[in-house]
Amino acid sequence: MAQGVVKSYDPNSGNGIVVLDTDKSEVYIQPGSLKGSIFRTLRQGQRINFQISDIDGMKTISNVKIGQGGY
Repeated sequence: MAQGVVKSYDPNSGNGIVVLDTDKSEVYIQPGSLKGSIFRTLRQGQRINFQISDIDGMKTISNVKIGQGGY
């Protein structure tokens, strides 16, 4: 699992950006990325764990867990 910090998130559209801890690159949060998670929204600065998927050449996140321990 990768770790990062939420840079931005729009709960109305479900879009956002996460900055990776490893190389400070950005990955996208697409609508539906929180599906299967107990969370319905994210806040700026929140630390999350997630899996990175490559969809049509764009890095996106899935399987979101909150915090460093993956809760």
